[in-house]
Amino acid sequence: MIDWGKQLKAAFGASFLWLVCLIYFTQGFRSFVWTAVSYQLKDRLKLSPSASQFVSSVAFFPWSIKPLYGILSDCIPIKGRRRIPYLVIATVLSLVPWIFLGLNATLRNSRWHLTIFLMVQNLGSAMADVIVDAMIAEAVRLERTSFSGDLQSISWLAMALGGICGSLLGGLALTNLQIDTVFLLFSILPAIQLLSCGFVKENSVGSKVSPEFTNPRKSHKVNGNSSILDDNLVAKKSNIRTSRRKKSTAKNKRAAIVPHKSQIPEKADFLAVQWFHSMKAATYSLCHAFEQPIILRPMTWFFLAHVTVPNLSTVMFYYQTEFLNLEASFLGTVRVVGWLGLMLGTFIYNKYFKKMKLRRILALAHISLSFLSLLDIVLVSRVNVAFGISDRIMVLCGSALTDAVNQLKFMPFLILSGQLCPPGIEGTLFALFMSINNLGSTLGSFVSAGLASILNLSSGSFDNLILGIAVQVLCTFIPITFLFLVPKEATGIST
Repeated sequence: MIDWGKQLKAAFGASFLWLVCLIYFTQGFRSFVWTAVSYQLKDRLKLSPSASQFVSSVAFFPWSIKPLYGILSDCIPIKGRRRIPYLVIATVLSLVPWIFLGLNATLRNSRWHLTIFLMVQNLGSAMADVIVDAMIAEAVRLERTSFSGDLQSISWLAMALGGICGSLLGGLALTNLQIDTVFLLFSILPAIQLLSCGFVKENSVGSKVSPEFTNPRKSHKVNGNSSILDDNLVAKKSNIRTSRRKKSTAKNKRAAIVPHKSQIPEKADFLAVQWFHSMKAATYSLCHAFEQPIILRPMTWFFLAHVTVPNLSTVMFYYQTEFLNLEASFLGTVRVVGWLGLMLGTFIYNKYFKKMKLRRILALAHISLSFLSLLDIVLVSRVNVAFGISDRIMVLCGSALTDAVNQLKFMPFLILSGQLCPPGIEGTLFALFMSINNLGSTLGSFVSAGLASILNLSSGSFDNLILGIAVQVLCTFIPITFLFLVPKEATGIST
């Protein structure tokens, strides 16, 4: 039996594998610190649910421009390297905000300062996500390995493990520690990630330069005058004295080796122009591919599916902590159950839905989400208490089932994105797809914040919460009317 773990280490190197797993684990473990952020917004800053959701939406905006990070790293190498320097920058951006927020109470207790630092932190996390995906793709392509699927599985497993650990430990930490201590504890992971970047080697790409800078046997400007070095021409002039020929050759060699000072800015200008054209070409290819109807239409559906359905999760968080008096440790357990539900959804999809048409899968997912939202109505109306069902059971079951169905909805997005990506720009275009999905979620959060504000849903005021959930249930059916945008014959099997 093949030990694919050892094979992976041999193919990519233990340091590379460690860095990949660490980054994905950290991405999942972010639930540890973001639980603390939710309580900071609610308890310390005393924000309403709509204001809290607005802050979160703005903070997560950097996830909506992920292709920009990919294009920058692809087209503008730093000291000849495209990945590790950008990963170092991303890690620093992920690390510094938590240290400042943990040490400075003024920044932590200011709404706008907190928003800015959270946005910078998400910028670093999103950039690291893009870079590590590109590193995996390059490693698989260069090594020509048959273990690429296993590497992706390890990555997702690391993120799931991080999510479970972060959710479980995050609730326990908030029960026993101050929020500033939680911020500082989380900064340990980005610090280890920054240190690990130094152990991963990356080959220099070697910038392509104009021939006039790379071939000393061609035309060179010497003191402003053009002098051509041609050995054949020198050999033909046999009537010149030997000493003169040696002097001339030595002088010309020195001129070829030591470039004129004006060549340095010329070379820099050339590289800047080259980078500009590379970025322009990458952007054009991306836009040209995306404007094709077969790509634009289904991505429009996934975008609308987020924007048209309000998400009152922030309001429900306030309701659960203030009205139901659920403690942080229990809500951490709820998030763990949510991660298990996500894994369950992946298993169910691979087992029963792979051969089903995507339109049918998405329709069933939205119908199921509408019925699961009714569980929140049962919880808020206290009908469950009349039947002897505890609030904790309702919250746990609702979280697990909702995350499982959302995963059933997300899997077709991944499959369809893989099918639609044309060769050559798969990574950047897939990042664009994910950004559209994230942008839809962000705009949907703004819509949700607006709905909460209109219904006057605030801390301690949940009289209209049932009406808000009813609006959410009705809006869940809106994306079903746009399913004609999804290819009719597309199924859940990647081709």
